[in-house]
Amino acid sequence: MNTKRITQFLLAFLLFPIAVFGQDLVPVKGRIVNRQGEAVEYVQVGIPKLQLGTISTAEGHFEISVPSDTLQFFHVAYQTGSYIVTGPADDVVIVLSENELSPAVFIGGNTKEKYLLRPGTKILGGAGDFYRPDGVAKGYELGSVAKTRKPFLVKDVMFSILSNHIPGCVAAINIYRIEGEPEEFVNIQHKPLYVHVPLSDEKRDFDVEPEESILLEPGRYFISFALVDCDMETVRQLQEIPESARDRSAMHLLVPLYFKSSYQRFSPLGKLTPFPVNIGIAVKGLEYQ
Repeated sequence: MNTKRITQFLLAFLLFPIAVFGQDLVPVKGRIVNRQGEAVEYVQVGIPKLQLGTISTAEGHFEISVPSDTLQFFHVAYQTGSYIVTGPADDVVIVLSENELSPAVFIGGNTKEKYLLRPGTKILGGAGDFYRPDGVAKGYELGSVAKTRKPFLVKDVMFSILSNHIPGCVAAINIYRIEGEPEEFVNIQHKPLYVHVPLSDEKRDFDVEPEESILLEPGRYFISFALVDCDMETVRQLQEIPESARDRSAMHLLVPLYFKSSYQRFSPLGKLTPFPVNIGIAVKGLEYQ
């Protein structure tokens, strides 16, 4: 059973359907900035209905090949933007407007320190690999479902990495509220939560503390780990080497695996689908009594 689950995880990147098969694609390049002209980092760019997307660089640059349709641009700190693709373009400038933040809500009463989410049952000897043959796993997202019956203030998000051979690796911790039927995943953050994952051959534990106050009202939530950046020059060099001749450790990021109610998506703005395995995210904070 363990071997089967691990194999599913390792092959996931190879097997997801290509929704744009048979359609004419055109290249679109550009830069994403805010109203002050400053670059907006790690924006999700894509066409959700086609399960097609990418992530902009730390300098706001993006490049994607898509059919003639409407590109969407999503970032937790900004309002969603759009661009209608009518043909090839290499100098598009997308200007995003900052979100208008809701007034802070203060809740009185006693609080109790508590884990909202624990990793689940560990798969003994199991390790998941975020590697893809093309060397790019940017945008892959995997997370667990948490439930709270009382208001809960998130203080720490914890996870472990067994080893990392992806240069310049940056991950994002995302928190969504799960609403409605069919399920809709609604982002509740106002500030991004990034984690720089250093190169390492040893296990490293991460404890991420949000800069903003993230108060979860009673309900169901999806809390995820997503890769948003890596050294793309290293990726390009890797792509020039036949896979059979590559360094077997190059561009691999290993995580422990746990059985836990989870979701995954293969590309930015793609569809989230149920998945039985997770990397063992834990969330600790204060529950209001």
